[in-house]
Amino acid sequence: MNTLKTLLATAALTLGMGSMALAETVIFYGHAGPPRGTVPAALNWFNDRLGEVSGGEIKMDIQWGGALFKAPSAVQSIGDGVADAGSIISAYFPKEMAAYALADLPLGGPDSWVGMRAADKMMRLPEVTENLAAQNLVYIGTFTASDVNVACKGGEIASIADIAGKKVRGAGVYGKVFGELGATMVNLDVYEAYQGLDTGLIDCTQGYSYIVPALKWHEQIDSYTLLNWGQIGGYGMFFNKQIFDSYPEEVQAALRQVGEELPEKFAQIVMGANNKAVEAMRTNGYERPVKLIEVSAEERDKLNAAAQPFIAEWVEITKSVGLDPEALMQVYEQAVVDYTAELEAKGYPWTRN
Repeated sequence: MNTLKTLLATAALTLGMGSMALAETVIFYGHAGPPRGTVPAALNWFNDRLGEVSGGEIKMDIQWGGALFKAPSAVQSIGDGVADAGSIISAYFPKEMAAYALADLPLGGPDSWVGMRAADKMMRLPEVTENLAAQNLVYIGTFTASDVNVACKGGEIASIADIAGKKVRGAGVYGKVFGELGATMVNLDVYEAYQGLDTGLIDCTQGYSYIVPALKWHEQIDSYTLLNWGQIGGYGMFFNKQIFDSYPEEVQAALRQVGEELPEKFAQIVMGANNKAVEAMRTNGYERPVKLIEVSAEERDKLNAAAQPFIAEWVEITKSVGLDPEALMQVYEQAVVDYTAELEAKGYPWTRN
């Protein structure tokens, strides 16, 4: 059912250099997670920014906690119009989100801004847009869960050899690689990791730095290993295409504009949260000490070698849905090179004069 609510209004709207009349548009948005954390902060920013761009005429009604749909049913629910728009995590949809899943592979490095910019460029390719359109979806903008690291209680992971024999909760392909390297993988979601560490069900959990204080992992873990490897980047905002196409061009333009601004804002949010969490470990800022470890480049090469079969698996899945994986990888990897060079030359956009 189309849940779009368009309320007639006579207010004048100024977009860019022109002034035009526009009906007030309320967008029903589904998010499977709770209303706290980095992505909710970005969604609230997105909502506020839409209001700024549209003179208050475009608003999001965000339904949190899976009220409209759960994460594993996001693609079908948005495509069917259960919500006008919503958050999609590509890991749940290896075929439907085959292109987006490229951003989940350890190809782009751990920098959130670089990874999101590269993913955003790749997701706006005409062939990806067509693939999504066939599913009645429109891509708007990207998040990232950020770089994948590993937190342990008891025995630490200081080298690849330390992975073998550990009971680990994994994250996407990064968890699969740990399994290949001898870990016993335990199927828990990120919100169950605290209890798993507490009861001894797991020794370690992969995750993201900002989650350590958010989910109070610091109460359980003894060490935190920075892998400097890659990130979970297939996580973003999508619209039902029929609903999106029904909007006036001014509304579509506002959504595209703010969607293109999202990677920069979200990088600032998530990197700030990650840096704060890591600094607390480095300076003993938690109630109990957490040892901070960083793997060497040589150890990271071993992780990349173990990831190759899963990259090959992604290639085959992507071919099966009619996309060219080599072309997608070329665009993505070149964008990583370009944005890395920009970062090294100019710094992050929000730090520039």
